[in-house]
Amino acid sequence: MSSQLIPDLTTERLALRPWTMAEVTAVLDGDRQAHWADDFPAEGDRVIAGFIAEQHRTALGEYGQRQIVERATGLVVGSVGLFWPPVDATVEFGYGVVASRRGRGYATKAARALVAHALTAPGVSSVVAKVELSNPASVRVLENAGLRRLHGDALTATFGTA
Repeated sequence: MSSQLIPDLTTERLALRPWTMAEVTAVLDGDRQAHWADDFPAEGDRVIAGFIAEQHRTALGEYGQRQIVERATGLVVGSVGLFWPPVDATVEFGYGVVASRRGRGYATKAARALVAHALTAPGVSSVVAKVELSNPASVRVLENAGLRRLHGDALTATFGTA
């Protein structure tokens, strides 16, 4: 399915837009785009672009990876996405927002919208994310997005909807 046929997920301030292969290539080649925030892509976005390049059939589908677009400016400020396909009716997701846009609630809003979307997917009954407990901001994002801690040790935890 072409990413042009996959609708954006939207919140009041964000659009979660599917990546295109041209954007993946631009990130991997270091070719700056005018519609990117000054500090996009961050390291995590480069990792996701590499993942998409390797797994493009599942990573670019309706339940795949998306760019976080700030609606007020039209700038890409991060990425969020599901790691498809689900395993035992559970799908994992990840997210990242560039440093210049942190503290604005973008990660929480993006996570909340993506989790709601994931739960509409056939065969998905729970959504999880892993986080290092030494990153309290990320823990708060997941809690504020409605996930709860399922299990974890002192270094990492799994948060989910189950």
